[in-house]
Amino acid sequence: MAPVTNENSDLQASRIVIVGGGPGGYEAALVARRLGADVTVVERQGLGGAAVLTDVVPSKTLIATADWMTIADRAADLGIRLPVDTVKAAHPAMRRHMVDLDAVNTRVMALAAAQSADIHARLEREGVRVLLGEGRLDGPTRVQVTPADADESPVTLDADVVLLALGATPRVLPTAVPDGERILTWTQLYNLKELPERLIVVGSGVTGAEFAGAYNALGSDVVLVSSRDRVLPGEDADAAELIEGVFRSRGMTVMSRSRAEAAVRTADGVEVTLADGRVVQGTHVLLAVGSIPSTHGIGLEEAGVRLTPSGHVQVDKVSRTSVRGIYAAGDCTGILPLASVAAMQGRVAMSHALGDAVSPIKLRTVAANIFTAPEIATVGYSEEKLKEQGSKYVTTTLPLARNPRAKMLGMRDGFVKLFAHPEAGVVLGGVVVAPRASELVFPITLAVAHRLTVDDVAEAFTVYPSLSGSIAEVARMLHHRED
Repeated sequence: MAPVTNENSDLQASRIVIVGGGPGGYEAALVARRLGADVTVVERQGLGGAAVLTDVVPSKTLIATADWMTIADRAADLGIRLPVDTVKAAHPAMRRHMVDLDAVNTRVMALAAAQSADIHARLEREGVRVLLGEGRLDGPTRVQVTPADADESPVTLDADVVLLALGATPRVLPTAVPDGERILTWTQLYNLKELPERLIVVGSGVTGAEFAGAYNALGSDVVLVSSRDRVLPGEDADAAELIEGVFRSRGMTVMSRSRAEAAVRTADGVEVTLADGRVVQGTHVLLAVGSIPSTHGIGLEEAGVRLTPSGHVQVDKVSRTSVRGIYAAGDCTGILPLASVAAMQGRVAMSHALGDAVSPIKLRTVAANIFTAPEIATVGYSEEKLKEQGSKYVTTTLPLARNPRAKMLGMRDGFVKLFAHPEAGVVLGGVVVAPRASELVFPITLAVAHRLTVDDVAEAFTVYPSLSGSIAEVARMLHHRED
């Protein structure tokens, strides 16, 4: 597929229509404007999309609030006395009375709205046209927009390039239909006025684990129902085992190898029926069983856009779909459900479409983070992947508890793990389990992205004392002496 050009190479004549204003959409819009194109973004709920309004920003703000309670758990170890140990995990009923969930959620949603408004204002400053409404393909070069305001007339947009940044929505079970009050998806949690007394979380992937940990820290009695052998089944085994141990030590009930079949409301709560016939009772249930791409019913198939059996848009490494001039980015592609990946896909798509220099996305260099307490950050090849492809590697793990800065801060749970090539010493990947692991993983990301060796990492200065010192220490432990 050739980039969009014309005889005069006048990029201003290139009309870009972006359907979806999430990270993939608004980042793409900014790149396209910098390259001189005429850009319109069509968004149905607000700039930032689900990532800002109902998913990433709200959930991480809630988790940041819960972190304060987790930090307070270490108070006694640091010599700080709090009244009657009200923040101790052993007393969830006391802790629950300390949290004004209505105030917490009001702040969460206010911050999300403010972030959305900031994105909207920036796009307008850059000259991007923003239309609030539903976008639908009318063939490969036209988008029909039904405005959110019913008093406005439909709009037809002609396009040289269309970017689909459609996002995804929570998957629901036909036997556990959300009602927004007791049976909830993660987008509905912020309507709660009071902290759930007993929250059943169905699903132990990233979303389920994050919310289970947050509500447990806030004071809810949490039951985590996992159909797999352990929580976070797709993550590093050592990291997942540590997190599950932390969950249990903080009073959470983890039900492994337990598949939920249905959820129904009762007079004063909910009942979740498991596949083996057991019934779990609670006041609320959160369904965290994955998401589905928002790709159906908007003209994709009619325009010739090829979808996978799961309904995701098929794209290549520069975000092209099966139709010339149509690109896609973000969760609707099923590549990696990360805002950072969506943004990169959108930027790459516009650079490619408008003839700018572009490099295909390298998933090997993507850093990801799970916002449990402690956090789990990963980058590069996982140990499972290295074993699967038969790669030669060496690995070393250093417990966080041995780090002097961690001792000062009362941190006990966590570790740093690196994978490296046994002969060349090149850093292949890494795992950091620690508070603020999302910040600590960056040196390893640089090492993976630029193919640095463990000696390159080990020889760089670190502050003493610092948590990042453990990264250099692990690299020194992997030093390979030349004979």
